Amino acid sequence: MKNSGTRPLVCILAYNNLCLFEFSIALEVFALPRPELEHWYDYQVIAATPDTLRGIGGVTVNAKYDLTALAKASLIVIPGWQGTPSAELIAALVTANRQGARIATICSGVFLPAACGLLNGKKATTHWQYADLLARQYSEIDVNPDVLYIDQGDVLTSAGSAAGLDLCLHIIRSDFGAKTANTVARRLVLPAHREGSQAQYIPRPTPKHVDLFSPLLDQIRSTLNEPWTTERMASSAAMSKRTLLRRFQESTGESPTTWLVMERLALTREMLETTDLNISQIAEATGFVTADILRHHFRRHFQLSPLRYRAQFYKQQTGAL
Repeated sequence: MKNSGTRPLVCILAYNNLCLFEFSIALEVFALPRPELEHWYDYQVIAATPDTLRGIGGVTVNAKYDLTALAKASLIVIPGWQGTPSAELIAALVTANRQGARIATICSGVFLPAACGLLNGKKATTHWQYADLLARQYSEIDVNPDVLYIDQGDVLTSAGSAAGLDLCLHIIRSDFGAKTANTVARRLVLPAHREGSQAQYIPRPTPKHVDLFSPLLDQIRSTLNEPWTTERMASSAAMSKRTLLRRFQESTGESPTTWLVMERLALTREMLETTDLNISQIAEATGFVTADILRHHFRRHFQLSPLRYRAQFYKQQTGAL
């Protein structure tokens, strides 16, 4: 960890059309005075260009430092990114990285080190909405859209905006230890370490023409513990299985089987959060039948076990960080 004196220097990049929420995350974590912590970070806000910088909504940002300050950085935070980087910005980032500065990106910020070639041959993540675009534009990067953040040592990337907080806490944990990370997390009213994946937050397709199936969907939701085959669905909807499959996909955006699994998972999460039932009892109540089947689907969609999910939820609720 490269230091400025005894305190590592965090350089937070500001640019035109600045993503203010991501920018605020970096300021809140690294720029807020924390007198209770020894040897906390120094910080500087760096102007990506000498022009007037405006954030989303017309807010003007006056950054005191220019790109030359990056040469002394221990950590460079890129809070989102828009536009095409200048040759000067690319050169400054590449040089700083080669001299030992880590680069951490939040959300779309990953596109900047990608444009600099700093992620070639490495793993990276970004918001699930941008993952396909990142993979198409930069085939040299191993894009993983199913995680909250990835630490590749000298370049660290995070998913959506809130995942930037997870990454920042990870950086603090790496620099100062778990106790300090827990202290900062408590100040932020956040879990010190959040498990899971972006799959928890990707919205399911908005139903179209759902009125056609509303009675059937309501019936299934009220009896999820019962066996619901496509044959039974077709019979309840008074149509052939072939017609059901076609119209169900058109109406909900999903196959009957996928829709049923997601409804059962939604009920599973609700029961994990609101009851003390064990996994076998929840499996029976949600229609998964066995604990093993429930665990299989839960891990597949959320990348953590049901018990981990329950523990994480209670930890967040009680503030037991």
